[in-house]
Amino acid sequence: MDKIVIKGGRALHGEVQASGAKNAALPILASALLADGTSTYRNVPDLADVATMLKVLRTMGCDAERDAETSDVCQVGVNGHITPEAPYELVKTMRASVLVLGPLVARFGRARVSMPGGCAIGARPIDQHLKGLKALGADIHLTEGYVEATAKQLKGGTVNFDVITVTGTENVMMAAVLAKGRTVMENCAREPEVEELAKVLNKMGARIEGAGTSIITIQGVDGLKPVEHAILPDRIEAGTLLVAAAISGGDVLVKRVVPEHMDAMVEKLREAGCTLTAEGGGLRCKAPQRLEAVNITTTEHPGFPTDMQAQLMALMSVSQGTSVINENIFENRFMHVPELHRLGADITIQGHTAVVKGVKGLSGAPVMATDLRASASLILAGLRAEGRTDVSRVYHLDRGYERLERKLSGLGADIRREKA
Repeated sequence: MDKIVIKGGRALHGEVQASGAKNAALPILASALLADGTSTYRNVPDLADVATMLKVLRTMGCDAERDAETSDVCQVGVNGHITPEAPYELVKTMRASVLVLGPLVARFGRARVSMPGGCAIGARPIDQHLKGLKALGADIHLTEGYVEATAKQLKGGTVNFDVITVTGTENVMMAAVLAKGRTVMENCAREPEVEELAKVLNKMGARIEGAGTSIITIQGVDGLKPVEHAILPDRIEAGTLLVAAAISGGDVLVKRVVPEHMDAMVEKLREAGCTLTAEGGGLRCKAPQRLEAVNITTTEHPGFPTDMQAQLMALMSVSQGTSVINENIFENRFMHVPELHRLGADITIQGHTAVVKGVKGLSGAPVMATDLRASASLILAGLRAEGRTDVSRVYHLDRGYERLERKLSGLGADIRREKA
């Protein structure tokens, strides 16, 4: 098992490039099931979660591989018999495997997908996925920990999500593109990754309007064709790299980003005193002499993303003043707090609220990652801490960040990966 070792105190400088977005790549890879033939995707990040999705597709009978010569290219071929099942052994390692449910029942008339269960950051049920598929005429049964969905032909209908759900919106959208008639989806997630999936489906021949808004309308079509597409940049990775510049007192240009996808993050960094400018197809973050405390409330896009909460908390731990951070998306997403305490942070938890009193400095210590974004927050804190910080259980990090330690090293950080 690997760990990341950091010797803090170095200001980061230079240029770095954001990888493709994990949360766009996963549903887009699943959407390949909707067409016969081979789809080609570029700018696909080399992550553990992407490898898992490719394995899920291979288990079903797809030819799903990463190009050996061009590491950011993946191809998914649907060219024969498909076994429409996603087994527990794979779904338990990555909840996003449930994204095959909609495409399978729409295209093949049946699907058997393991229930994903909860995860470290809280319960993440799929009841809204099932509600949407039922509204399109799917027959749903839950047996032995599996969702079994069948439908001779899905039919368009109205889906009103009780709560905003990104993967639920994506799953039902993928099912509706092959349903007979018109589907109206209400209270949809508005994330850029949802809009990106709709863009890919439309390139395949779907008729989707309204993606990126709360109401999506879909006119079903008889069939789709394979596609070639480049995945959009990862706004969460880009945000993490901007925070790395800020917390280290540096000046970094993060290239290949979509600034309008990052408005809420940019606003908070500016409130903290950072100078952010659009430059050369990217965003530059220049740290201030003194970071100022800012308050944060996580909410659905276009609000401040829950996936950046832990990273901003690390930044606020060394700010001037007191910050209040409200976590409204997941009920158990403060597990990084005890580990930040080990580095010297002053943070108090009150239910879904964290009160962060900025300290002058942090001190290196051994810490343990508890989930994907928590691992990033600990690495960011380690960049600022005096002495050595060892971050263990970084398999969490590898689920969502492509060689983050190499990118930070290229900016001047003293950071390396070791066998624990």
